[in-house]
Amino acid sequence: MKRVVIAGMGFGGLSAAKALAGSGLEVVMVDRHNYHLFQPLLYQVATAGLEQESIAYPIRALARRWRNTLFRLGEVTGVDFKAKRLLLEDGDISYDYLILAAGSRTNFFGRDDIERHAFDLKRLDQAEDLRNHVLLAFEEATRERDQERRRALLTFVIVGGGPTGVEFAGALRELVAHVLSRDYPEVRPEETRIILLEAASSLLSAMPPRLQGYALDRLRSMGVEVMLEARVSGADAEHVYLDGGETIPTHTLFWSAGVAAVELAGKLGVAQAGSGRVVVAPDLSIEGLREVFVIGDMACREQDGAPLPMLAPVASQEGRYVARAILAREQGGKLPAFRYRDKGTMATIGRNSAVATTHGLHFSGYPAWLVWLILHLYYLIGFRNRLLVLMNWAYYYWFHERQVRLITASARRSS
Repeated sequence: MKRVVIAGMGFGGLSAAKALAGSGLEVVMVDRHNYHLFQPLLYQVATAGLEQESIAYPIRALARRWRNTLFRLGEVTGVDFKAKRLLLEDGDISYDYLILAAGSRTNFFGRDDIERHAFDLKRLDQAEDLRNHVLLAFEEATRERDQERRRALLTFVIVGGGPTGVEFAGALRELVAHVLSRDYPEVRPEETRIILLEAASSLLSAMPPRLQGYALDRLRSMGVEVMLEARVSGADAEHVYLDGGETIPTHTLFWSAGVAAVELAGKLGVAQAGSGRVVVAPDLSIEGLREVFVIGDMACREQDGAPLPMLAPVASQEGRYVARAILAREQGGKLPAFRYRDKGTMATIGRNSAVATTHGLHFSGYPAWLVWLILHLYYLIGFRNRLLVLMNWAYYYWFHERQVRLITASARRSS
């Protein structure tokens, strides 16, 4: 029985594994974590809206349901293409076909000072770390007598006006306005500043201008200070520095200004494009290595003159395509080149408010928010997770209360 090894169990790897299960091939799933993470909802863990466990699902629970699938916990360190072996920290695995779907990391654009002092959201522990930091900042502010330091503790700077930055800014504003204002009566709501910085001239650059304008107006009406065409030049533990000389005193910097392929992409010795992504052939394989495929955020595939975006729907479609391509090869056939079908994008801004575009139609407000809720529930894995998330959302919607206001660290992250 031939073996397909899938490195990375994000949206792309998961889609490929599911499509290959029970196909007559042995499927080995490899990941550094033993769970699949639903990254689009990480910001809700960071803003005390959801428990960590409700957006993660054990990979072994999937493997036991899918025929001829196995899971291996391990850190991928490289690939021996000649020997057809995936290299791990604690051994290696032979393959007949290899699917590299290790995903992306936050792109700090070489700024070590920003990376050292900023929070980002790519992993579960980072979401918990950020939640701890926000809550502990309020705790410290309640007893801080120095007014300048108190203002800095209550100032939260978010860099990046894409979906993650917009969604986090809206969720944090609602957390402060509806929950923390009651938990911390010593802090007046107007003392808290949430500042969203975007280097471009608009938010949500991939969306139509009308939806961009709606998102901007909605955030500002909620009390988020949005600064467009604002570039960050540096940061330290207590300040964010902007081009032009402006300084924002703050103890919290959240970075969502870009992503790049994981470090593994640079260790393969193959052609790379912007953000370190691996250049792939029309069938998503590596040129000269027909049995090795790269999908998701690691892969750079151009379509209509531009690289495909680093989004979960792209990764999912690529995963299903590669599974079909492998099965077609085993039967002596061949698939046409991969082509991404854009079904739309969306972002939620807060209660009853979102923006969405699909099939040429544009939505905003409550209808877009409802579509956002339904789709995110649908794509979550596991009935228990769907039920927990739905219950948390319903509880917050009716009572303006977030249950996961737990501080699970003894001190704020040191500078």
